[in-house]
Amino acid sequence: MIEPTSSPKTNVLVAVAWPYAQGPLHLGHIGGAYLPSDVFARFQRSIGNNVLMVSGSDAHGTPITVRAEQEGVTAAEIVARFHPEFLKYWQDLGISFDLFTKTDTENHRRVAQDFFLTLLANGYLYTEEADQYYDEEAERFLPDRYVEGTCPHCGYTDARGDQCDNCGRTLDPADLIDPRSKFTGVTPVMKTTEHYYVRFTALQERMSDWLASREGWRPHVKNFAVGFVEEGLKDRAFTRDMNWGIPIPVDDLGDGKVIYVWWEAVMGYLSASKEWAALRNEPEAWRQWWEDPDAKTYYFVGKDNIPFHAIFWPALLMGYGGLNLPTDVPANQYITFKGEKASKSRGVGKPLRWYLDHLQPDALRYALAANFPESSDSDLVEEDMWRRINDELVATWGNLVHRVVSMTHRYFEGTVPEATLDDRDRALLDRVDELLAAEHSDISHVKLRSGLSNAMAAAQEANVYLSEREPWKTAKTDMARTGTTLNVALQAIAGIAVGLYPFLPFTSPKVLASLGIETPEMGPAWGRPQVDTGTVLADPVPLFSKVEIEE
Repeated sequence: MIEPTSSPKTNVLVAVAWPYAQGPLHLGHIGGAYLPSDVFARFQRSIGNNVLMVSGSDAHGTPITVRAEQEGVTAAEIVARFHPEFLKYWQDLGISFDLFTKTDTENHRRVAQDFFLTLLANGYLYTEEADQYYDEEAERFLPDRYVEGTCPHCGYTDARGDQCDNCGRTLDPADLIDPRSKFTGVTPVMKTTEHYYVRFTALQERMSDWLASREGWRPHVKNFAVGFVEEGLKDRAFTRDMNWGIPIPVDDLGDGKVIYVWWEAVMGYLSASKEWAALRNEPEAWRQWWEDPDAKTYYFVGKDNIPFHAIFWPALLMGYGGLNLPTDVPANQYITFKGEKASKSRGVGKPLRWYLDHLQPDALRYALAANFPESSDSDLVEEDMWRRINDELVATWGNLVHRVVSMTHRYFEGTVPEATLDDRDRALLDRVDELLAAEHSDISHVKLRSGLSNAMAAAQEANVYLSEREPWKTAKTDMARTGTTLNVALQAIAGIAVGLYPFLPFTSPKVLASLGIETPEMGPAWGRPQVDTGTVLADPVPLFSKVEIEE
């Protein structure tokens, strides 16, 4: 039996990308960042670590102001509409945030402005005039996301002024070919304005050394970050000409200057941690995740966020000083639908709510987790999703639990029988323990798909064991052997339920409860718990329904 960890608790910060509060989410968001982070956080809690999982709605992103202008409402009204919708998603999917906040809070404004002032005091901010696109028809400067055009690197015609969604390269609006205003569609002109810039050039050497020392990062993340920094970091504008956002806490540039949304969004991980601590009446508690040198910090994002989380945010933290740098940035690749990247703005992929209305939450979690795009883009085909749910989750795992509990009721009146183990019985339990240990190693290294595969392999081993032992036959001639078989199968099921808990948090506690094992609020302790002889099992109830969806 694997014993729960007895090592000292590690403080683990699980920081998750901030979605723009301007529209419904889709499976690309969930499978790319929110479900992987939840699986990881639940596992870390199960092995006894001290987890803080935070994120929130990005209230200041350009897509929000664009939608607000299109609808003739304020940006705040758009945020107020979609933030509660996000909270409902997390509840329905079992995404276990300790805090999911917003960037339009007073706390976030205070933290972001302090970050600005600290960078300024440390010599990492300076002012400079620059040319910026200006929409003469709308009579306003255009922040980078308000400019669209053709990417100079890959030729994608709908690239934004800050980044190309197709190739992932970060851009400057001036890089775009045939630029156009997102407001009016006209070709903008260049006009001089003044901004604060951050001295990323001064952090070039430290960033190069730090990235070279990173171990265990996903190759596509580290290779991108190292290559980007080797090309040479450039100073970048820290402010934008807008009225919606966090105003800079100095007045030397006049009104209408806000902190660039990408910089204040990544500061949200820090502000959310401070807000969580304040809500607990422990205002200094955030420090154990941000200042403890033994703490570990993981940033769960999509690959389009790699530059900001693996390069710019660590550099900003270096400039600020005294805060922990990322332990890992396990950025996923894209989830695609028929080869196209999921996009709520372009209508690619069904809304998340459709799937929640048609599938059990654990079934949806399973189908996504089995296809996490950890090393390459993962194309979701609904027929394949339904097949995996039916053939793996329902037939392999759900059926195993139902068969064993049903036979225990049929042959032993629902009471866990005594057992006298032989080598084959011990071999199954040893194999389950080995697979749980392999899963432990996998998830510790953020190899979540492999971790799930190991847990399901344990279920397959238990099914093979049952087929060999045939308790439905031995019940006619040898009840002692039948009792041992069912006892051993129940012990295996208990371990498998713990292994599946990070992925299936709705049904795994039900399985454990049916075996007389309580699941604490923070999740079951990692390892295979003992199912005591004489325990009266709950009546057998199917865990999952077969998916039968006709388009």
